[in-house]
Amino acid sequence: MLCRLTIRDFVLVDRLELEFQAGFGTLTGETGAGKSILVDALAFALGERADSSLIRTGSERAEVTAEFALERSPEASEWLLAHDMDSEGGLLLRRLVDANGRSRAYVNGSPVTVQQLREVAEALVDIHGQHAHQSLMRGEAQRALLDAHARLDPLLAEVGKAWRVWRAARTTLDTASNDIEALAAEREQLAWQADELAALGFSVEEWATLNDEHKRLAHAANLVDGAEHSLQVLAEGESACEARLGAVANRIDGLAEYDSALCEIAVLLHSAQAELAEAISSLRRYASRAELDPRRLAEIEQRIDAVLGCARKFRCKPEELPALLARWQERLAILGAAADVGALAERVAAARGDYERLARRLSDSRREAAAALAGEVSQVMQQLALGGGRFEVGLVPIEGGNAAGFEQIEFRLAGLAGNEARPLAKVASGGELSRISLAIQVVTSQAASVPTLIFDEVDVGIGGGVAEIVGRLLRELGADRQVLCVTHLPQVAARANWQWQVSKSTEAGEVRSLVTALENQARVEEIARMLGGIEITEITRQHAKELLGRA
Repeated sequence: MLCRLTIRDFVLVDRLELEFQAGFGTLTGETGAGKSILVDALAFALGERADSSLIRTGSERAEVTAEFALERSPEASEWLLAHDMDSEGGLLLRRLVDANGRSRAYVNGSPVTVQQLREVAEALVDIHGQHAHQSLMRGEAQRALLDAHARLDPLLAEVGKAWRVWRAARTTLDTASNDIEALAAEREQLAWQADELAALGFSVEEWATLNDEHKRLAHAANLVDGAEHSLQVLAEGESACEARLGAVANRIDGLAEYDSALCEIAVLLHSAQAELAEAISSLRRYASRAELDPRRLAEIEQRIDAVLGCARKFRCKPEELPALLARWQERLAILGAAADVGALAERVAAARGDYERLARRLSDSRREAAAALAGEVSQVMQQLALGGGRFEVGLVPIEGGNAAGFEQIEFRLAGLAGNEARPLAKVASGGELSRISLAIQVVTSQAASVPTLIFDEVDVGIGGGVAEIVGRLLRELGADRQVLCVTHLPQVAARANWQWQVSKSTEAGEVRSLVTALENQARVEEIARMLGGIEITEITRQHAKELLGRA
């Protein structure tokens, strides 16, 4: 669950640290006080879009840190282990955005991408926005909600992959059928080019060896002369270094008997003698092997010319020729397969069979999940003053199917405007949509595995006795997970296990949001304010106490 949220210079918040409790809690306050800003700050820490507009005026950057306990988040613990991060002390998400709009993210102190931040956040928090009912109008959102509720996303991914494989195979078959002559011409040209390069028998390693050997043979005369001259100077001439160094070493050895300070110098001279002797020995061996070989030089130059000729012909560097041959051979294999139209047709049929098998499994699972979801949502709707209404989830066939399966999902409603089930958008009013959306969110949240649920003013358009039921439903959700609700309804706030009040203040010309934990009489005063009226009377306070007493 969410344990702590620390916010720095985020929109209207300068410095704020919140300690969260378990159960059902509410954020209340006047309109514009900044209640939804706290939800936005948490969403920012969980990987939502970020830009410089989130930074409080006059600040250089915004920063939000969210700390979670992992007792009920096995998926998050597994994610940490998979990314070699410690999970013993819980989970710390930290995100910053600077004035240039660049954001950085960290998980337990390790830098991560925003995508990685979102991956781990999906196992921690589920945020239901105040405009959730609007997304219910879109078929894609309806399909995504049903699939997520039924945990069909892995199967959906398999269906999508099979669809793409089938489509690619079909495209290859169509291309082969329509462009047989062009493919044959391309295959013929590639074949003789590949044969020529293969006959060259050239490798990158050979190119380095050829250049080294050519350099040595081309300068063989200079190498032989240089070696012989060096031997004369070092060992074989009248004034050879080896003999003169030996004489100096012997002289210093004799003098060292009279002054021990020369002993160290004598050691250095004998070491130099040994190294010089080794160098002379190596130089004699080199000189004995060095020789002029005009015939081998001509062979090397001929080989280099052949390689350079191919490189010029095929417009590439010599060292790129082996890779070019590999590409041509790979393309020839593809063209060879494309020429076999019968084999391609069999591949298309097999790919289509795989797709249809997986899509049928998905359809069967969706049909079962649709019936269950419809029944559960219809049951909750009865509690939300939508008695007589019946929620249905329709599976509308798509001819030939697509990457999402054989059908599109359509949420329908029956009973409120006639018995016939019709698409949700055509029969439900705005207030009804809000309540139906809330019913769907409550049902899907009950099946969700995330330990923390955030509801941001999802009770818009609801009031009276229905508001009390909404509060009761959210409190029931809070019995086995953490629930936080931003609300304007006193009936909902009164049902909460704990309540915070968000307010605005002006200091030195700056507007800031403040959060106060409400207890006892302070909570009564806030519920009374929410009940309405310019002046809070004792009757209003008594009503507030009654609401709190029902919780």
